[in-house]
Amino acid sequence: MSLHPVDMAIIAAYIGLTLLIGFWISTRASKGLRSYFLGGNRLPWYALGLSNASGMFDVAGTMWLVSILFVYGLKSIWIPWLWPVFNQIFLMVFLSIWLRRSGAMTGAEWITFRFGDGMAARLSHLIIVLFALILVLAYMAYGFLGIGKLAAQFIPLDLATLLHLDMFLPDALKVADPGADILARREAAMASLNEKAFGVSLVFLTALYVIKGGMYSVVFTEVLQFLVMTIASIGVAVIAIMHVSPEALTAAIPDGWQNPFFGWELGLDWSSLLPSAETKIAQEGYSLFAIFFMLVLLKGIFTSLAGPAPNYDMQRILSARSPVEAAKMSALVSLVLNVPRYLLVTGLTILALVYFSPFLHEMGPDADYEAILPFALREFIPVGLLGLTLAGLLAAFMSSLAAPLNAAPAYVVNDIYRKYVRPDAPEKTYLRMSYIVSTVFVIVGTLFGLFLNSIDMVIKWITAGLYGGYTAANVVKWYWWRMNGYGYFWGMVTGIVCALAIGLPQVRIDPLQAFPAFFLACLAAVIAGSLLTKPTEMPTLEAFYLRTRPWGLWGPVADSLAQQGRPVARNTDMRRDLVNVCVGIVWQTALICTPVFLVIRDWPKLAVSLGLVLVTSLFLKRFWYDHLRDHPEDSPLAGNADKGAPTANA
Repeated sequence: MSLHPVDMAIIAAYIGLTLLIGFWISTRASKGLRSYFLGGNRLPWYALGLSNASGMFDVAGTMWLVSILFVYGLKSIWIPWLWPVFNQIFLMVFLSIWLRRSGAMTGAEWITFRFGDGMAARLSHLIIVLFALILVLAYMAYGFLGIGKLAAQFIPLDLATLLHLDMFLPDALKVADPGADILARREAAMASLNEKAFGVSLVFLTALYVIKGGMYSVVFTEVLQFLVMTIASIGVAVIAIMHVSPEALTAAIPDGWQNPFFGWELGLDWSSLLPSAETKIAQEGYSLFAIFFMLVLLKGIFTSLAGPAPNYDMQRILSARSPVEAAKMSALVSLVLNVPRYLLVTGLTILALVYFSPFLHEMGPDADYEAILPFALREFIPVGLLGLTLAGLLAAFMSSLAAPLNAAPAYVVNDIYRKYVRPDAPEKTYLRMSYIVSTVFVIVGTLFGLFLNSIDMVIKWITAGLYGGYTAANVVKWYWWRMNGYGYFWGMVTGIVCALAIGLPQVRIDPLQAFPAFFLACLAAVIAGSLLTKPTEMPTLEAFYLRTRPWGLWGPVADSLAQQGRPVARNTDMRRDLVNVCVGIVWQTALICTPVFLVIRDWPKLAVSLGLVLVTSLFLKRFWYDHLRDHPEDSPLAGNADKGAPTANA
């Protein structure tokens, strides 16, 4: 489809404005590493929250959410618990505060704060750097997949032919006089190459302002991107409401589609309406939905208790001006991300259900559900709003790429080059190294993306594979004093090896179903590695406990401080924190359901979801927000504003 000149002008103007802002404010990032990676700890919590939400509002994820809402209906609200989306609630309630109290610049620097600086701590430090870099590449490749599919549908340019990419076709598709079958396969292969050519182009365009401007550029451009995306989402929702009546929607969906609850089985029968959807449900393993839900909940709780993975989410928390601002930033993410995102997702989905189902039916068993989003945009969004929506989706891609791209050099430069190679180099040297590392990661991440085809498979590998390997060691580090650097190292090694193994194409294991065994193997490695070696030195544990003050099994450390005449109040907030987490998950889920019920015009359910949002908000105000504090009263930092550039205890 060729875009109208007005839409092209809007997209071009948006890209130009983004680059202009990124370069204009890049001078702030040149003051030093903390300014480059964390914005000098001077960015307000609401800007960081909008930026974090924008980084999660990605194209590939939006395409995936549209496809699962299409097939699974309101039951799809539970499927994103794979990430899990409710980890933001754990962060909001207590983990963002604990993490920000460290004053660290990266997750690897936090490891030094927790385990000290001996051999065990150095091994832990290096393994978390390795994991962080693998995660960065995975996120970059994941974002790459979605934008190429979208751009190729709308930009009237055959990049694959223009760049002579047909040279990469297999010889079997290069015959001079091809038959109909070979011709169809050649066209499909060239279409795939065209998508990837667009992906490469947009990756390098985004890299321009991220590499130059660091966290300042990322945050300020992401705030702009989020505003554009929100306007586009509201516009799409309004158009969907105007074009799709409740009666037309009911005729296009099976019984139970509008019900978020389920029994032992999924309870959706697509066999008469769209047989390929029935096949998709069986292939994805969600037919016995209760088993899937229990696995997702089990994995989600442990993954959330582990705290944020060393990615863009952790960088935003460490960038906050104080621990309380870090918690407020995490709360804002759930509020501002879910409402506009699900307005867009639901609007596109119901348009496709009513008008795209016949095309999917014609495709037979090979129906491409990731094509739903481009179809809905192409067929129903008017000139002007289409340009704004595409600019918003382009913004979403740029955000999702910019966030991990800013995190990568933080780990390589701060945690390897500065720590082990040139600890006394000038700040300008570190900044130049950051530019080089970012460029290398752009190239390598793009190469990974070129060899991937399925968004759903990448999501499963990241959420259950990579995060599954991360979980055990990172749960225990917060709650058990006896865990040391060796335990952390062996737990992470076990997790990374298992994650990479199940990611191999020859291995046909569902990462989610493998999670319990996966988790237990990593947990055994953590416990054995810790108990078979010396504990972390007590002064390191005391410094960590004094500043962070987690709840859990920290009695010996508190007793040691008391014996030295420095008694500290133990954290007794575990019960209140966990109750707040449960209420917060209900709050977040209601925030997701509210825009869905609004767009499909299910007024009784909308009233219930709005009531839940109100009641849970009042509860959280009383039992969470009113109890926030930066540091315990007996902490060495109590009473400090904790602004500026705190120094990690490393």
